[in-house]
Amino acid sequence: MISFTIALVALVVGYLLYGKYVSKVFTINEDRQTPAIKNPDGIDYIPMPWWKLFLIQFLNIAGLGPIFGAVMGVMYGPSAFLWIVFGTIFAGAVHDFISGMISIRQNGASLTEIVGSQLGKGVKNVLLVFSILLLILVGAVFVSGPADLLHGLMSMVSKTWWIVIVFAYYICATLLPIDKIIGKIYPVFGFVLLFMAVGILGAIFWNKAPIPELWNGLGDMHHQGFPIFPMMFVSIACGAISGFHATQSPLVARCIKNEKYGRRVFYGAMVVEGIVALIWAAAASSFYGGINELQTYADSLPKTANVAARVVNDISHGWLGTFGGFIAILGVIAAPITSGDTALRSARLIVADFTKLNQKPIKNRLIISLPIFAVTFVLLLINFDILWRYFAWSNQTLSVFTLWACTVYLYKQKKNYFITLLPAMFMTSVSAAYLLYSKDCAINMSYWASIIISIVVSFAFLGIFIYTNHKRGKDFINSDGDLIKE
Repeated sequence: MISFTIALVALVVGYLLYGKYVSKVFTINEDRQTPAIKNPDGIDYIPMPWWKLFLIQFLNIAGLGPIFGAVMGVMYGPSAFLWIVFGTIFAGAVHDFISGMISIRQNGASLTEIVGSQLGKGVKNVLLVFSILLLILVGAVFVSGPADLLHGLMSMVSKTWWIVIVFAYYICATLLPIDKIIGKIYPVFGFVLLFMAVGILGAIFWNKAPIPELWNGLGDMHHQGFPIFPMMFVSIACGAISGFHATQSPLVARCIKNEKYGRRVFYGAMVVEGIVALIWAAAASSFYGGINELQTYADSLPKTANVAARVVNDISHGWLGTFGGFIAILGVIAAPITSGDTALRSARLIVADFTKLNQKPIKNRLIISLPIFAVTFVLLLINFDILWRYFAWSNQTLSVFTLWACTVYLYKQKKNYFITLLPAMFMTSVSAAYLLYSKDCAINMSYWASIIISIVVSFAFLGIFIYTNHKRGKDFINSDGDLIKE
């Protein structure tokens, strides 16, 4: 319990201190017009209050990752708490803030446009395909997951019909102006999600939950023998750092009224998500009596069962009772639904930015969206667990692209680029090691070989960064995004 309390305080202090430092490094300009003020279009560029944008950003990024990912990640042991705290403060929140602010500076540009402007057209084209596939994958995962939970909550409606209902909502949220559905319904979803987090947090202290302390050991405790590195760092994705978040930030970047709200909205939303992940990791590690007992329970379930969903359901009803558990589960359901809808919307905007197709006419939105909906529907036919595994790796790999792009941007502006360089190198190594080692991937290399190669890959990326920027010489980019040659 002591370690858990310290971790909670550390996340808040991280926002207040390191978040302020990162904001200072970027150099906020309160007098600069944001895209929402400069060119509102009534569809995607609409000025909105910062508190509403905070809720939208928080709900956009808080899918199943900080809940299901934290439950599965804590099976590796108390080291999960350290990754959530340090990953959130020094990697995830920095990743979200810098990419979100760059989007504001580049007129609300989508992630592919941001990466292309920093890493070149070749990387942009690769990321275009990669990010769209990831977003469609997110849409499919976050239709199937909520449908499972809703069916468990209200079994009188079949899972198939819940899929239809959730998918129909996603279609509306993708096509309609952002303030018509997302801007109105997210405050409601935000309430139930925060109620869920606060309720479980209160239950942890009320029940004096036996949360494992960090000083009792940080060794690998996973019951299937999976190594902490890189597996835990992929399992706990959205609760520490997630490339998916950078695809969502442009939605908010197109609506924010002033740059001064950037830290609250982008950095702050990630810190709150880290808190949610920390709460669920603590709850899962203590509800059954300990981490070993959690793993024993997981092993007792049928192989086809969604372990994380069962654990979340047990904790919600066991600690909060029937009514409180019902509201808590609604909060858990709200999290993926409010990520799935904006994932498909982001896919539409990425394609629109690439094709330069004006999104004000509804027919143009339909031209882009209908193929996206069709592919998402096909993916719904695939098993959820398979979808989730590929989403997890793709998610972390996308953060690699984003962090390197942010590093180049800060270097060009002659800012302290080490705040993104170090996380970029670490996440490059994580993603490469997972791709090489994990049995979910075709390579399935030996553990130590995958670790050595992943480190080599990370330093190779560093070498490319140094060489490329040495060739660029003293050229830099000003705050308007213009290349200045010296």
